[in-house]
Amino acid sequence: MPVNLKPLDPSSLHPVPGLRIGVAMAGIRKANRRDLVVFALDEGAAVAGVFTQNRFCAAPVQVCRENLAASSAIRALVVNTGNANAGTGADGLARARRSCEALAAIAGCKPQQVLPFSTGVIMETLPLERIEAGLPAAWGALKADTRADAWADAAAGIMTTDTVPKAASRRIEIGGRSVSVTGIAKGAGMIRPNMATMLGFVATDAVIDPALLQPLLDEAAGRSFNRITIDGDTSTNDSFVLIATQRAGHAPIKALDSAEGRALREAVIAVAEELAQAIVRDGEGATKFITVQVQGGRTVEECRLAAYAVAHSPLVKTAFFASDPNLGRILAAVGYAGIGDLDQGLIDLYLDDVHVVERGGRRAAYREEDGQRVMKQSEITIRVDLHRGEAQALVWTCDLSHDYVSINADYRS
Repeated sequence: MPVNLKPLDPSSLHPVPGLRIGVAMAGIRKANRRDLVVFALDEGAAVAGVFTQNRFCAAPVQVCRENLAASSAIRALVVNTGNANAGTGADGLARARRSCEALAAIAGCKPQQVLPFSTGVIMETLPLERIEAGLPAAWGALKADTRADAWADAAAGIMTTDTVPKAASRRIEIGGRSVSVTGIAKGAGMIRPNMATMLGFVATDAVIDPALLQPLLDEAAGRSFNRITIDGDTSTNDSFVLIATQRAGHAPIKALDSAEGRALREAVIAVAEELAQAIVRDGEGATKFITVQVQGGRTVEECRLAAYAVAHSPLVKTAFFASDPNLGRILAAVGYAGIGDLDQGLIDLYLDDVHVVERGGRRAAYREEDGQRVMKQSEITIRVDLHRGEAQALVWTCDLSHDYVSINADYRS
């Protein structure tokens, strides 16, 4: 079960005028499940994307990059679950492009105005004929932009090993007009984003200079999806998209550091952070949600190195699953993180309110029963102070349980 993650309430999601969503059952991998989602964007919408840095990236990632470079007028997105279309060579690229052609024919736009996304099993042929057969139903199911429950349907339609759909929403006021920011994401395993999450889609009806959308998306990814890890694996299909439909009716935002720009930034980042944390809370087999905070570094990058070393460590993660305060494992991970001139004699370590390590050694007042008290909690903060500067970094992760092995051993069955 997800760690302190409430079931999705569709009524909590705000619709985004200028965007419609349709969901269908295409039987891509399993029958009788929603596995095909389409987004229809009104003319004038602006779109930005960030994608996996895995060099063995999936065919849809390659086509998305091509189409975003070729067209500033994206009109539709097509998303399938059950098949990643990764490790499929030239045939996979051809199938991804043909899925764009099929949706473009229905939507009345050019194939270059369609972005394709896939998630699921790697190195299996994309069943294009099922997608083509399912697209008319998905397009026919498009719900008016006043229907917030369409977002909940889409969140369910992009799941793989997720146990619950993930969505988040905010409503703010800009220039006297109500502005919505709503998004969905999927992911529960193969999560160590090197840009974003498995799949994430956030949309707003804010009116914003299209040139600002990419830097806003980059910042949001850096503040959210690029701070999570479940198992240290960077997916071949990671994609995070930000859409601005330009329908809210206020004066255009011309700068992200303006009052209006800051309000939109905060809302977009808040939605992205909520989605990112939901992915960790729903990590495959997770029983605990863990925040790793490293402070006192000379640079943010060295703090990130130390935080990710702790968050990735199977020994640390299994100790937390067992509620075993074997906390020397945390120090070991910090030590091999790659900070060449690290002085171990300066390091302090805390578990929530418990001061465990002082100046590189076990604190005299520390008692193991205090550490175990914290380890039994479902939410835990690890704080490491390097005492060598002012920089800091934050990473969210989860424990590693028996169920993680079982889920991934049986994934294709």
